[in-house]
Amino acid sequence: MKINNYGEVEISEFEAFNALYADKIINLEDVYVDFIDQYNRARKINADRIPELKKINYNRYDSVELFDKANQSEWFMPKDHCPNLIEILYDMCTTEEQINRVNEELDLFIQHGMLDVLFYCKYLVDTMREHNIVWGVGRGSSVASYVLYLIGIHKIDSIKYELDIREFLKGE
Repeated sequence: MKINNYGEVEISEFEAFNALYADKIINLEDVYVDFIDQYNRARKINADRIPELKKINYNRYDSVELFDKANQSEWFMPKDHCPNLIEILYDMCTTEEQINRVNEELDLFIQHGMLDVLFYCKYLVDTMREHNIVWGVGRGSSVASYVLYLIGIHKIDSIKYELDIREFLKGE
């Protein structure tokens, strides 16, 4: 197993099948398999429960940065999941201070081109709740975000503890 220039894990079809049959948890949508065609043929014969892999055309990107940007626009979530997230965030606010903080953070998320991340985080948290998956209470600079607290990414109220959002997004 190795990491390629695009930050993806590269494994052979042999390694992928061994991991699956050993019940190791791997997300095959994020894995580049050296021999995708062989993997997909073997999948059809041996294990229909295993997802088919898509081929990635790296040649259509001039740089790793363009590759990253393209992938950040193609989130693996239903297109219609929580389209009213912004409204939900404001509805969760009960004080003027909370509303002002949400305003400030949403502006920073937009300035940094990260608004889509919030929608994906909401989808991720909803999916984990739906499947009774436990996640941490908070770690690192993300706890400085009140919006991430409201979404449920962490359990640290950044307003209560007077944490500055700029610690998370490094905004001005």
